[in-house]
Amino acid sequence: MNFSYSSKPIFLQIADRISDDVLSGAFPPGARIPSVREFAADMQVNANTVMRAYDLLSGSGIIYNKRGVGYFIPDDGPERALQYSREAFMRDEMPYFLMRLSKMGVTADELASIYSDFINKQQK
Repeated sequence: MNFSYSSKPIFLQIADRISDDVLSGAFPPGARIPSVREFAADMQVNANTVMRAYDLLSGSGIIYNKRGVGYFIPDDGPERALQYSREAFMRDEMPYFLMRLSKMGVTADELASIYSDFINKQQK
């Protein structure tokens, strides 16, 4: 995972990645995710950074801790991950995206058409 291309704190990038993995099914409900130390070693970051991400995800209900066993995905983890991802995107990324569209003169109708075309291609 490359952290150097984003101004977003690394622990948030890690939380986003795990949330995305839950949404994609890479970490399905009931699955154990890597320990803090394992994940830190894989990502080449400090374990405290990973712990901050795990704390955030735990507080959002996307993961939970079984003391002495590890972190797991709850049955409703995918739904919670979707909610977390949507809220984070709408709060952190959407305002910049919309500002850029506005500056470029992209209309709501143009955006709707582009998005509709994108969704249709994804479904094929």
